[in-house]
Amino acid sequence: MREVALVYLDRSGGLQKFVHDCKRYNDSKQSYAVYRFIISINPSDIAELDATLGNYILHNPLQAAQIFQSVCFIAIKTLSLIEQLQTEAQISILLKPTHLPPLPSYVLSLSAYPFNYTSQRFYMSEGIVIAMGTVTKYTQGARFLCTEETCPFSEGFRYIRVHCPGATESATVRTDFVCSLCSSPLQEDMKFRVLGDKQIVEMIDAKVLNALKGCSSDKSHFRIQAFTVFLR
Repeated sequence: MREVALVYLDRSGGLQKFVHDCKRYNDSKQSYAVYRFIISINPSDIAELDATLGNYILHNPLQAAQIFQSVCFIAIKTLSLIEQLQTEAQISILLKPTHLPPLPSYVLSLSAYPFNYTSQRFYMSEGIVIAMGTVTKYTQGARFLCTEETCPFSEGFRYIRVHCPGATESATVRTDFVCSLCSSPLQEDMKFRVLGDKQIVEMIDAKVLNALKGCSSDKSHFRIQAFTVFLR
């Protein structure tokens, strides 16, 4: 699947954009803990190249991102795109689909029952924003070091924490992480913390428009329930 991912990036122009983004990082001469890349993907085109990878992206996007992470790391090392990069864990890949299949199973509707949305895959959702919070910061990535000076992991980029979709802030930054080699506590290197913007919005299902318009309904009782969306 790595080979298919590389072929798709080359054909879609994503590889050229990736090289350009790497040049921007390399020209800065600054050492980052996390190098973040957004890759636009067309699920239909990928499915035509390889159905397995196309299905993997649609239903296991977090694991699929690891495939692209490995491909991007090999490309960076082979072409010497970012001199400061040391480990694969420093690469954060965000897969951004151009569209999803126009099928009911890919539509997130909180007015339908049962609510069988336990998988961490892509969904489409349409609604009306009724409230918006202020833009705040969150930790996209952080570097941790072993507190034991004689430990090999007391330097370098062995321990990199990257925010994953659906995770809380404490999953990325905590004080109870320990070294896998010597079991000593890990301490965050604050100089390498990577911050991003997030915003919380409240939405309601688009079907509520019919109720607001005064349209008659067969149901004598109904309830409007808002849901929260995190924009990062």
